[in-house]
Amino acid sequence: MAESNFVDYVKIYCRSGKGGRGSVHMRREKYTPNGGPDGGDGGRGGHVILRGNRNYWTLLHLKYERHVFAEHGGNGSKNKSFGKDGADKVIEVPCGTVVYNAETGEYVCDITDHGQEVILLKGGRGGLGNWHFRTATRQAPRFAQPGEPMQEMTVILELKLLADVGLVGFPNAGKSTLLSTVSAARPKIANYPFTTLEPNLGIVSYRDGKSFVMADIPGIIEGASEGKGLGLRFLRHIERNSLLLFMVPGDTDDIRKEYEILLNELAQFNPEMLDKQRVLAITKCDMLDEELIEMLTPTLPENVPHVFISSVANMGIQQLKDILWAELNKESNQLEGLRRDSIVHRPKDIISLQQELKDMGEDEEFDYEYEDVDDDEDFEYDYEEIDWEDEPQK
Repeated sequence: MAESNFVDYVKIYCRSGKGGRGSVHMRREKYTPNGGPDGGDGGRGGHVILRGNRNYWTLLHLKYERHVFAEHGGNGSKNKSFGKDGADKVIEVPCGTVVYNAETGEYVCDITDHGQEVILLKGGRGGLGNWHFRTATRQAPRFAQPGEPMQEMTVILELKLLADVGLVGFPNAGKSTLLSTVSAARPKIANYPFTTLEPNLGIVSYRDGKSFVMADIPGIIEGASEGKGLGLRFLRHIERNSLLLFMVPGDTDDIRKEYEILLNELAQFNPEMLDKQRVLAITKCDMLDEELIEMLTPTLPENVPHVFISSVANMGIQQLKDILWAELNKESNQLEGLRRDSIVHRPKDIISLQQELKDMGEDEEFDYEYEDVDDDEDFEYDYEEIDWEDEPQK
């Protein structure tokens, strides 16, 4: 089977540019035999920058670009000429991308808005030329400042889709069918488990031109937190959602039990997901009569809005939209802790991170070869030892 174009997890090596060194040049002209120092400063090394781009929806473009290098700064030269600043390297990522340090598991940054830029690695500052170190008693300094070294990091880019409503349910619960009914999305639908192998997004139209975004993820089963089925890797795509729509078929023996199993799997993945608003949809209800629906109602979980629907027969679909819209616009759902752009990213445990990289096929080690830079100069000289932390930015 052909590999999917949906890539939501990549590991890449990034390196900023090092700063150019300052020049140790003495002015030499025909009628100026003792011109003094005129060595210029080195240029700044290039930054590695992450930029959000709404035109991307996966990390596929980074799957085959595993090494990202910014340009080094140019060296200073005579006549107080500054070296050229190294070109920045901009990495375009889809909105919703989270960055972790691949070696420590620490959270680095989160890109949620189009055009948002974050400097992942700063380029090294350029060194000062010998012109800066002249004094009344040291009129011919034969030393300069070296450029600040480059920074490097191996990072993990994780995509978490931005949506308002996330669908949660067992395989064949009718999630993809519902998404195709209420939106223009056309996910794969078939009569066997795990038909959906990648997340799907759809824009649901509501009254008066209003709309909201719905995300469908592959089904989870009991024991998914232990690796059964497709595991819990796709739950990251509903981690930002304001509201979770649980879907349980009407012909299930115990609807409450299946709902509690789904809740438990969410808790195993991220306990904070239990704080989100929840709605329960009992699907495939075209097979149930009114009497059976009345019998099932008392057995449903308390304090959770519920609705009986059938995507095929278009039963209860408008009522479901009304409930979802009302829950999305509740005042309690607008709190800082429940907004999708205020998700709390926890550091990854190093042991689980190694297993995660192995499961995703990203556990390869990168080998790097550093190029030799020709630093020939007119003079042989020593560098001035200066603490970069105390040196002001240019």
